[in-house]
Amino acid sequence: MLGPVILAASRSDKMRRFISAAPGTKQVVARFIPGERVDEVIQVVLDATDQGLEVTLDVVGEDITTPEQSHAARDAYLELIDRLKDLGLGTKAEMSVKLSMFGQALEGGHELALGNVRPVVEAAAAIGTTVTLDAEDHTTLDSMLAIHEELRKDFPQTGCVIQAYLFRTEDDARRLAANGSRVRIVKGAYKEPASVAYQEKSEIDKAYVRIVKILMAGVGYPMIGSHDPRLIAVSQELARRAGRKLDEYEFQMLYGIRSEEHFRLAAEGHRMRVYTAYGTDWYGYFMRRLAEKPANLLFFARSVLTKS
Repeated sequence: MLGPVILAASRSDKMRRFISAAPGTKQVVARFIPGERVDEVIQVVLDATDQGLEVTLDVVGEDITTPEQSHAARDAYLELIDRLKDLGLGTKAEMSVKLSMFGQALEGGHELALGNVRPVVEAAAAIGTTVTLDAEDHTTLDSMLAIHEELRKDFPQTGCVIQAYLFRTEDDARRLAANGSRVRIVKGAYKEPASVAYQEKSEIDKAYVRIVKILMAGVGYPMIGSHDPRLIAVSQELARRAGRKLDEYEFQMLYGIRSEEHFRLAAEGHRMRVYTAYGTDWYGYFMRRLAEKPANLLFFARSVLTKS
């Protein structure tokens, strides 16, 4: 199983230096991360929306160590929102944030993260869009969900992410569905112990379907985060059975993965949102993409070998 090994490497400074210096890295990173600057990602947003897609934007760089870095992360999102406002893109582009990037893991991290994310959520609401709080490893989820609940008091459109591989997620899904939350369901991309998470793909897939069923039956807004054709088809059927219209849920996929499927779903009338990350501190995000799918790792290995 290469996935756990790659996820462990995502936390290694030695591996970070090696991967960053590899000759083929830049080419492969560009497949998943279209740029480092706001200007570069804004062009991606314009291209996507012109083709009937929507986007969610993630400024990468969750491995911070100081409060000053967390404030810089907040300011990076505020800069992004200003650019979206100037171009009138607020209704087509939302933001995804990792609370660790806003200081969640630092001393007093819960309050620090809440204090940093609130102005981002306020600014997003002011231009007609919203923010989704990404899920990270299981030790952070109680804090994330508490911040989500607090933000929804003033900004009920604030979304959150839940992960199918965690045992707790069905209970979380029932509560969020009953509360009318916007919820993105994903399989999960962190290395979690068997005491808290399913380890076998078949069990994760079964849990994913159970959770989608819960969300579709609730009063919230489900966001199906998957590239798996079978899970996409099952989700469509569960939406139909729940009597949901096409604008009462959406699909989300990563930039650079199964792009033809993005356009197929949009052409069928579905809301299709492309998760698009950008920034200079791309390593952790990039390694999780390699861990999720062996084909991504093979693509990277071939690129390195042909460039070396």
